[in-house]
Amino acid sequence: MTDTDWEARVVALWADDTIDDTTRIDRMHELASAAPHPALGAFELGGSLDSAGHEAEADVHYTAATAAGLAEIDPTRAAQLVVQHASTLRNLDRVDEAIAMLRDAPTHPSTGAAPRVFLALALHSAGRYDEALRVAIEAVEPTLPRYNRSVRAYAAALTEPDPA
Repeated sequence: MTDTDWEARVVALWADDTIDDTTRIDRMHELASAAPHPALGAFELGGSLDSAGHEAEADVHYTAATAAGLAEIDPTRAAQLVVQHASTLRNLDRVDEAIAMLRDAPTHPSTGAAPRVFLALALHSAGRYDEALRVAIEAVEPTLPRYNRSVRAYAAALTEPDPA
């Protein structure tokens, strides 16, 4: 199977709404074993497990994808992996790890503001509500057609110490 064929099969599998999670995972196992690089297979298999609610198993495959050099092989998937893996860690109550991962997330067009949004969710899970709201506001602020300066100031005020 060529790299192009493999990619097309992965895309088709993700797009297939007629199959259940178990079938998707089984088919992704097959595709992962035929991947052009182990990091690619581990990432896609981790994603299928993650989307089916098998976070602990997904964590193993996301970690393997990182260790196998996903960032060097496919920067787009590597950026997506940070968001997906951090979300998985948050769901596994490993919130501090998720926060650290998302704070260091690469900027990439494939993820847009998603790392900041997921960081806000992780901060909220950690009970850091004002910081979570600030991060969420700062993530959407650049998309506002106006009021940017005011929104930035209000967001900053959420986590600034009281001038007492």
